[in-house]
Amino acid sequence: MSDGRAGPGAAASTDSLAYTLAGWREWVSLPSAGVPWVKAKLDTGARSSSVHAFDLEELERDGERWVRFTIRPWQRSDDDAVVVERPVLDVRDVRSSSGHTEQRLVVALDLTLMGRTVSAEMTLANRDEMGFRMLVGREALRQGYAVDPGRSYLGGRPPLRLRRRNRGAG
Repeated sequence: MSDGRAGPGAAASTDSLAYTLAGWREWVSLPSAGVPWVKAKLDTGARSSSVHAFDLEELERDGERWVRFTIRPWQRSDDDAVVVERPVLDVRDVRSSSGHTEQRLVVALDLTLMGRTVSAEMTLANRDEMGFRMLVGREALRQGYAVDPGRSYLGGRPPLRLRRRNRGAG
C-alpha cells in the first residue's frame, strides 16, 4: 500500500521484478529471424505483437502447419529483406484500432528490446498503412518492460547510414 509520498514520477514498487524502461518507439531486433534492426511502436493498448509480413505462404512440414514469409525491416525500402519460416502456433481474430476484425497467423519469434531478449508471439499482418513495421504489445512488454509514453529510442538507434534506409534514402 502506498502512502502517496513518492509522487507521480516515482517507480512502482515490485517484489521480484525490475522493469526495463523503454520509450513508446524503439529500435528492436528479431535475432531468431536474422533481422538486426526494425523500428517498432510499443503499444500497451494492444494485446499481441505484430510484424509486417510480405509474401505469406502456408506450408505443411512433417504434418505440422508452417508459414514462410518475408520481413522487410525498412519502412520505405526492400533492402535487407529476410525470408523466415516458422511453425504456425495459432490463428487469431485480431481487431484493429479502427474496429475491423481479421484472422492472422501467429508465430513465435525472439525479440530483443533494450538489450534483453524475450520470446514473443507475433501476428503476421499487413502494416502498410501504419507508421511502423512492427508493434510490440502487452504480452511481450509484461516480460519486464515499462513504457514511458513521453520518450523515444531509449535503447539507442542504428547508425545514420542504416536509418536512412528506413526513409528510403539508403
